[in-house]
Amino acid sequence: MTRRACIAGTGSALPPNRVTNAQLAERVDTTHEWIVERTGIEARHIAGEGETTATLATEAARKALAAAGLGADKIGLIVLATATPDQTFPASATLVQTALGIDDCIAFDVQAVCTGFLYALSIADNMIKGGMADHALVIGAETFSRILDWEDRATCVLFGDGAGAVVLSVEEGSGTRDDRGILASKLHADGRHNQLLYVDGGVSTTGTVGKLRMKGKEVFRHAVTNLAAVLGETLTAAGHAVEEIDWVVPHQANKRILDATAKKLALDPAKVIITVDQHANTSAASVPLALDTGVRDGRIRRGDLLVLEAMGGGFTWGAAVVRY
Repeated sequence: MTRRACIAGTGSALPPNRVTNAQLAERVDTTHEWIVERTGIEARHIAGEGETTATLATEAARKALAAAGLGADKIGLIVLATATPDQTFPASATLVQTALGIDDCIAFDVQAVCTGFLYALSIADNMIKGGMADHALVIGAETFSRILDWEDRATCVLFGDGAGAVVLSVEEGSGTRDDRGILASKLHADGRHNQLLYVDGGVSTTGTVGKLRMKGKEVFRHAVTNLAAVLGETLTAAGHAVEEIDWVVPHQANKRILDATAKKLALDPAKVIITVDQHANTSAASVPLALDTGVRDGRIRRGDLLVLEAMGGGFTWGAAVVRY
């Protein structure tokens, strides 16, 4: 028998402050039509006073635990993916740990920007397989509004705040492609592309948080190529074909990227979970947010074969094949 990390529950959290394109156009030189045509985004949620990456992560974690029917005291591992932590240190995962009333468990942050949740999921999967925990919280949470240049209409319209979480619980599988759980994951990074998507500040350079900078056309080109490649690579590792996919749960960066990736793979667009229109790009939170949306509205059902994929600054990119 094989130890498998299976998704036992999902949860998500969004700040109450929902900002439409029309509202954004009141403070930025843009229009609803301009944003929708280029990105598919219609609205995003923006964190307010007292709302942080850790508070959103905690809310999502509580919902995931409730969905799993599991008490927080059973959690032995928390991996939080974020590029916008509450503090430089300690890890925001430890803030979530304390808020949940967990006195002792493994807890740390992972920073791989928009691919962060895939990195965190793979780490937790391997730690569960290795016997370091039987139940884990894997969270993607961001407050990207805090690092946006609101004078730069090319970037500030693209992002929002939020969090998504999954509870992973160990199950015994047969070690075949028909098992439940995470069947395969593939991760990549290429630091040569640093200047295409980055933040122009940092603790050891400027001593400031900095603001997000992006060269959109170049990022778009790399995203379509890399995402299609890693999706195929991960399916091969899991022993499955594109035709067997029930749902693709992608990073929600831009609807044009999602459409182009699906076309490149000859994948039915109807099998792609899309939330970018209502959430915008929430970086590491976008995949678990979309996953929770698909689970709670009934599209994603037990036994479905899922592919999760993302690409972010660095560049980093990755995918996971999961039988839900």
